[in-house]
Amino acid sequence: MDKVLDILTFLRKAESIPVVDVRTPAEFEQGHIPTAHNIPLFSNEERKKVGITYKHSGQKDAIIKGLEFAGPKMKELALQATEIANGKQLLVHCWRGGMRSASMAWLFGTVGLKSLILEGGYKSFRRHVLSFFDDEFLFFVVGGLTGSGKTDVLHALQKKGEQVLDLENLAHHKGSAFGSLGQKVQSTNEQFENDIFWELKMLDRNRIVWIEDESRNIGKNNLPPGIFRSIRSAPLIFLDVSLQNRIARLVRDYANFPKDDLKAAVLKIRPRLGDQVARSAIKGIEDANYQRTAELVLQYYDKTYRYGLEKRDRTRVFPMPVEDGSPAAEMAEHILELMKQNQLREQTL
Repeated sequence: MDKVLDILTFLRKAESIPVVDVRTPAEFEQGHIPTAHNIPLFSNEERKKVGITYKHSGQKDAIIKGLEFAGPKMKELALQATEIANGKQLLVHCWRGGMRSASMAWLFGTVGLKSLILEGGYKSFRRHVLSFFDDEFLFFVVGGLTGSGKTDVLHALQKKGEQVLDLENLAHHKGSAFGSLGQKVQSTNEQFENDIFWELKMLDRNRIVWIEDESRNIGKNNLPPGIFRSIRSAPLIFLDVSLQNRIARLVRDYANFPKDDLKAAVLKIRPRLGDQVARSAIKGIEDANYQRTAELVLQYYDKTYRYGLEKRDRTRVFPMPVEDGSPAAEMAEHILELMKQNQLREQTL
């Protein structure tokens, strides 16, 4: 009989054993364990038909309908499992740890693969993820007005051996109306939460985790409430970068995108900019006067960021003047020195 594992044991083993999610492609796309391979027992349409049969004719007929669909695919399903198996062992789950995972574990066993099944299935994983976000996190926040180079500094801190959680990378979005440009399509919010959990669980909970200052949402993805609360209450290093330098950075990062895409981004925030400012910003794009557009757009973003900054505990905000042209590695070094001077690491730990 295949062994059933609780969620904590399952996750520990997932560090070295491949995970197989046997739910439909639609269920998998909605949200999945980040390292999981999808080997669906049923297609989206097949599962729907099995469900309808169960509703109208009962469990026995639904099982027979399922066998009708699964039978012709058994060889292919077993071959897929064999290709990803590590040491002839797999971790298997479905939605609630029911018939789908048990059936697939049996099938995998016929070709010599040992399957360990997740008790409670993916539903158990989601409960664990959501409860995980209720914990306190040792965050230190890199803040600053739009165009300050916060993400570059975050990566520089990582290169210096610091722990980093890059939320914008996980969200495939840079946070502003222009944030989707050049990015992959965003995943569901459920998957965004799963990805955050997966990154955090691999970090040392007794060490500081550096994170970028974010609002509640990054594009269409929303931060888990616990993560947002931790960001808002954490010490913040404010990168005090000149307007001229920030404009230059934004022009460098965005001027290469198609003008129509840039204008569409401006239109997203037109109600907040006002018609006149929005028209001027769009004209700047049309005339390739990107500096002017950046300056106009920053009026809105700077006001919004300062409003959020005012809501923070000012004793937890540490301004750090940045000279124009300072590389991210140098800024990261200055941040670590500022922490040392203020004994911030010791106070936090």
